[in-house]
Amino acid sequence: MSRMALLIAFNAGVLAVLAIDLGVFNKKAHKITVKEAAIWTSVWITLSLAFAGVILRLQGRQAALEFVTGYLIEYSLSIDNIFVIVLIFSYFRIAEKHQHRVLFWGIIGALLMRGSMIAAGAFLIQRFHWVIYVFGAFLIFTGIRMAMQDEADIEPESNPVLRLVRRLVPVTQDFRDQSFFIREPANRGQSARVFATPLFVVLVLVETTDLIFAVDSIPAIFAVTRDPLLVYTSNVCAILGLRSLFFMLAGVIHKFHYLKLGLAVVLTFVGVKMLLGSVYEIPILVSLLVIAVILAVSVVVSVAFPSKRLA
Repeated sequence: MSRMALLIAFNAGVLAVLAIDLGVFNKKAHKITVKEAAIWTSVWITLSLAFAGVILRLQGRQAALEFVTGYLIEYSLSIDNIFVIVLIFSYFRIAEKHQHRVLFWGIIGALLMRGSMIAAGAFLIQRFHWVIYVFGAFLIFTGIRMAMQDEADIEPESNPVLRLVRRLVPVTQDFRDQSFFIREPANRGQSARVFATPLFVVLVLVETTDLIFAVDSIPAIFAVTRDPLLVYTSNVCAILGLRSLFFMLAGVIHKFHYLKLGLAVVLTFVGVKMLLGSVYEIPILVSLLVIAVILAVSVVVSVAFPSKRLA
């Protein structure tokens, strides 16, 4: 199978699974239980590993390891995204039965944005090799910043994108079930006009949040593979599992208080790997093991030493 055929088959499979997800399993708005989220998380991980098997068969062991490492990096970094999404949903008091709809369309937008960013990143690296060192330095800076940042300091209402949306589009004062837009007169006697609902505002915030995290995560995957196909597919597989991971971890995510530090260490390690690439290439298997150990240690330490805030 050619690379183009593999890409077409991959995208067709993604669209088919998303159509089944929205049109069958989540046709009606409902609260996603932890059990349901755990089942879907297992499904997405299984599908991703199955695709890694396809890569192994078609392109060999090295490509498969690069895919799995890129997938692990992106999947782990998406956990930091969950911290912020939990804050946004809590701040705007989004009903649990509507959260899946916001995340579903948020992920559709994220796939389109990330595809464009990956294509741009691959083009820059191919044309200007020194961009690798820029990416590496940026990842180290991001890792340090992540270690020092506190989600409690994030204030959704001060987001400039939120102010811009409210300035450009009239927004209703209350939610209208699961609709993003409604059409109704502003006052009696006036013709109907289109209004955005607060649910659409939250969707925009989720999209901008993902865009910010993509700026960190996409360069990180380029540190383990320069193959645009592997970067794209590993990124997509990780993003597809974000919704179910969110519903599985939303209620307990703050218990893993050292995980954020672990993610910061991962970003720093990947940045160093990128900077050292021309001097010493860290084997992909070593990179995979280092990242897995860092994440496992941060989870174990979080459980062993609970945060005083939760006491």
